[in-house]
Amino acid sequence: MSQSNNSGSSSSTSFSNVQNSSSGAVNSENQVLTRGRLQDLVREVDPNEQLDEEVEELLLQIADDFIESTVNASCQLAKHRQATALDVTDVQMHLERQWNMWIPGFGTDELRPYKRAPVTEAHKQRMALIRKQMKKF
Repeated sequence: MSQSNNSGSSSSTSFSNVQNSSSGAVNSENQVLTRGRLQDLVREVDPNEQLDEEVEELLLQIADDFIESTVNASCQLAKHRQATALDVTDVQMHLERQWNMWIPGFGTDELRPYKRAPVTEAHKQRMALIRKQMKKF
């Protein structure tokens, strides 16, 4: 499911095709992250690192599971809005709501509202102490 946002190409894919292809057996042709690409990514992080065979298999399985669950949830969102095609905004919504991930450069480039971090009890106590000290002056 490769998306291109540069030349005005369509950012939608028929989700019935995506759902049908995701239920088949996993082979290297259908994998988004291949063993070679995983090794390239590891070399980018640390050129001296070598992953064990079991670790590679586990990481590839985790990546495949993540992609499959993301595609399925995105298809459900598209189905919910009664669309016949999966749109990049469906994927964005799932990633942002479920995984707190935002992929810049895809879909709308509108400014996202800033989410304030929750105030901790220690911060409240410090602020109360500062206010108390400020009243003395």
